[in-house]
Amino acid sequence: MKSYSRGGGIAKIIFLLAVIVALVIGGLVWLDFLGVMDIRENLAPITSLFGVNAPAKVEDPLAPALLDADRLAKERDALSMEWNRLNLAEEDLALREAEVLQKESLLAERERELDEKQKSLNAAISRYDNRVANLEQTARYMMGMPPQDAVAIMDEYDTKDLVDLLRTSERLSQESGEASLVAFWISIMPDRGRAAEVQGLLVDKPGPNLEG
Repeated sequence: MKSYSRGGGIAKIIFLLAVIVALVIGGLVWLDFLGVMDIRENLAPITSLFGVNAPAKVEDPLAPALLDADRLAKERDALSMEWNRLNLAEEDLALREAEVLQKESLLAERERELDEKQKSLNAAISRYDNRVANLEQTARYMMGMPPQDAVAIMDEYDTKDLVDLLRTSERLSQESGEASLVAFWISIMPDRGRAAEVQGLLVDKPGPNLEG
């Protein structure tokens, strides 16, 4: 009888222990279902003894390390875009600088051309002024000489220079209100062919020749 009672007590203890273990496991499973704790990870040391390994842990996409990596990647992309923008801006600036330098070179060349033209014009004006002054002085000298002597000197002149001198003399006579001697000088020229040529040039030629 005692032996039966002892055997029944052991069986009851084993049953109670099994119930307790089942309740514990059930509670843990329920907690795992509710997300309160990860039973598979916590029991991994025990289950590994029986050849059962816990499934690989999936990294949380919102983990700080992943967030930092994503932020760094976005920053690198932004820096790359900014770098490309700066390179394009630098290339555009270099192109504009080359255009400005080309325009400055063209402007400098035009300024040199204008300067040369201005110098040439000034030289022409100076020659004109000097030639007119010389013609006026010579014409006044001729107008004060006896006509025969004046014509003798005129015979030594080049035809074009002579025409300029006669035109100047005629202008000075008109300005002073005196009678012009030009027609008389031509009439007493010994070379009638040259006299006719001079007469024709006086009609066609507008003024002193600046090239002489």
